[in-house]
Amino acid sequence: MSSYSSSVMLHPTVLGCLLLAGTVSLGSTAEILENGLPILWAQTASQVSDLPIQNGILTPNPWNFLHRMSLYRLVIVATDPFKGSLGTNTTDSPLWGLALQLGWMLTSGRLADPTGATTCGLQTGDTSCISTQSWWGCINYFVSALPFLSGAQQGFMGPEVQVQMQVPADAEDLCTTYANCTALYPDAMSKWNAFFQGLKAAMESPLPDNEKKDYLLGLYWTAQMASIYASAACNARQSHYSSAEVSFANNWLHSAEYVSAVRFHSSLEKSVLFLSPLPSRVLQDAPNTADLSQEETHTLYIFSWMNSIDTLLGGTLIRAWRSAMCSVDAREKGREMLEQLVLNPSFPTSTVFSLITMTC
Repeated sequence: MSSYSSSVMLHPTVLGCLLLAGTVSLGSTAEILENGLPILWAQTASQVSDLPIQNGILTPNPWNFLHRMSLYRLVIVATDPFKGSLGTNTTDSPLWGLALQLGWMLTSGRLADPTGATTCGLQTGDTSCISTQSWWGCINYFVSALPFLSGAQQGFMGPEVQVQMQVPADAEDLCTTYANCTALYPDAMSKWNAFFQGLKAAMESPLPDNEKKDYLLGLYWTAQMASIYASAACNARQSHYSSAEVSFANNWLHSAEYVSAVRFHSSLEKSVLFLSPLPSRVLQDAPNTADLSQEETHTLYIFSWMNSIDTLLGGTLIRAWRSAMCSVDAREKGREMLEQLVLNPSFPTSTVFSLITMTC
C-alpha cells in the first residue's frame, strides 16, 4: 500500500496550480476547473489504499488539500454505481458540487491562514496546507470529513474500513472518527447515514426515476444542511476576517437554505455555473472591489439581497420559500428561478415573491 502522506512531493505543474491560492486573478471569475475536473483532481487518491494507513486504520490528513479532495473523489467513485436515477454520467453525483466548492476555496485564498501567524496555504509557505484557523476550511470540514466517515461506516469504502482523521494540535475541537462525530454531531451523522442508505435502497425502489431522483436529492440536501448547522462550531474563526468577508460568508450560508429547498442537482456541470461567479479572492472592507468581475459583483449583490430581505421580514421569506417548494414541479420552477437570479443580472428579484405565493 502506498503512503499518501501530508508531505507529498508535488509535481511542478501541481505546485503551480496550488500557488493560485496566493494570487488574485484580476477582473476574472474564480478558477475552479482543471481539464474539466476540480482543481488538482488528477493528483488525488483514486483508491482507498492510496491514503495513509496505520495499524490497519485509514488515516487521511484533512488539513492537506490533496487528502481532503481525495475524500470527495473516493466517495464519488464508491457511490457512482448506486446513483441510478441521478444520472448515468460520471459527473452526475451531487457530491461534485462540494468538490468544486473546495477547489474554489483553494484558488480564492480562503483556505490559507487568515491570521497571518503562519504561511499555511500561502504562496510563501505550504501551498497544500489548509489552515485550521480558516473559517472556510473549518466549514468545509463538516461537508467533507463527516460524509466520508459516514460513507465508510456504511461500507462504501470496503468491508469494515476504520477511519481516523489526522488532527493538528490547534484543531482538536473537531471530531475525527465516526463514533466521535456521531457523539458530537448526531443529527448531521444520522442524516448522512440516511443518504448513503437511501442510495442503496433506491436501487430496489419501484418509484419512477424522477421521483427517486427528487427523493435522493432531498436526502442529500438534508444531510448537507445538517452539516452546515453543525459547523456553527467554526463561528469563532470568523473573527479573523474583514466585515465584508464575514458578511459574504453569512450571506453564502443563507443562500444554501434556498438551494437546499429546491433540491438542486449539484452535478459537475450545474455546479460550475453557480460557483464560477463567486468572488475569486478574500474580500476586504469596501470599497476595494474594483478588481472583481461583473459576474462576481452581481453574485455578491444577490446573496446580500436574499439575506437582507429575509432579515427585514423576520425570516418569513425563507420559510415561505420552503413552503412553496412542496412538490417535484414546484422545486423545478424554484431551481429555474435561482439560476436566473444568480446568472442573469437583468432578472427582476421581485419575481421571487410571485413564486412563494404558489400552493401545492
